[in-house]
Amino acid sequence: MKHKQITKIVKQAKKAEKKDVSKKNNKKVVAAKKLNYPQGKYTEGIGRRKTAVARVRIYESTGDFIVNDQLVSDYFSDIPMAAAKYNLPFKVTKTDGDFSVTVKVSGSGKSAQMGAVMHGLSRALIKFTPELRTFLKPEDLLKRDPRMKETRKPGRGGKARRKRQSPKR
Repeated sequence: MKHKQITKIVKQAKKAEKKDVSKKNNKKVVAAKKLNYPQGKYTEGIGRRKTAVARVRIYESTGDFIVNDQLVSDYFSDIPMAAAKYNLPFKVTKTDGDFSVTVKVSGSGKSAQMGAVMHGLSRALIKFTPELRTFLKPEDLLKRDPRMKETRKPGRGGKARRKRQSPKR
């Protein structure tokens, strides 16, 4: 094949790829659900896990469970068995559906954020009703998980436990 024919084929391939990409980007935009933000008096608890920090507010009214301006089921949709995890403090204390919750969480990844939300939720429930401590403590929901990423050390090639390379000769 001659050079002109090859460049023509390459240009046609690039055009075809652009069409495929544009078809993928033309997804229908679904209207966002209107969130029911609770009003009034609240009790706040701070939860932490790794570098994630969650500010959890529980309201005495029934309503939505909102995390970072999204429904909790949407925010933690990529974590398996998420609903069982974030509802655990409510199930243990038998207060399922009694509260509406808003959470602002930042830092770390989704799994650590889930742990921070559970920790903050447990602390907020105890502030609201101190008698619930007897149910939450045996389930280790009040304990801050101390496991953190090990800090890197200088001269180790950017890793925490990597050893220095020994000379060959």
